[in-house]
Amino acid sequence: SALPPSGESQRDLKADNPAKTEGEVSAEDAFDIVLNNAGVPKEDAYNIKNERDSDNGIPIHDIEFETDYGDYDFEVAIADGRIVGADYEVDEEYLDVLGGSGISLEDAQVLVSKKVEGSDPGDVEIWEENEDGHSRFEGELYFEGMKYEFEIDPAAGRIFDWNADLRD
Repeated sequence: SALPPSGESQRDLKADNPAKTEGEVSAEDAFDIVLNNAGVPKEDAYNIKNERDSDNGIPIHDIEFETDYGDYDFEVAIADGRIVGADYEVDEEYLDVLGGSGISLEDAQVLVSKKVEGSDPGDVEIWEENEDGHSRFEGELYFEGMKYEFEIDPAAGRIFDWNADLRD
């Protein structure tokens, strides 16, 4: 199955669900938020774990799941649905299967800033790496107390490695 384009904002989901404005984010809503953020169709996810926990004193939904193309681990703040932790990697052999179109460094900065709502493409630090004849973009972004690190396949235009952590 093909992945939808990654990098869609987590707040787009809330716009589709206006009834949920007060109170805690449910486990189901948190799962929808992470699927949207990762660009993973719900039917692709299995071995799903969704538990209440806390990180640095913040109550969270700790969500883990697998797909045929990678393993995903997210932490979502229960109070507001903000993703406060993320770690996933798409198996590189799946990038060819999933397809996509080539992007420039500038396009990659925009892709990352769209994924981190409110951030500016100019704040995304990015560089090109070459290993074993394969080119990839690597970079990081610091925004609103979070550190994001990523790797992007420039040929497919896809984020295949994503890590987000709260910073003190």
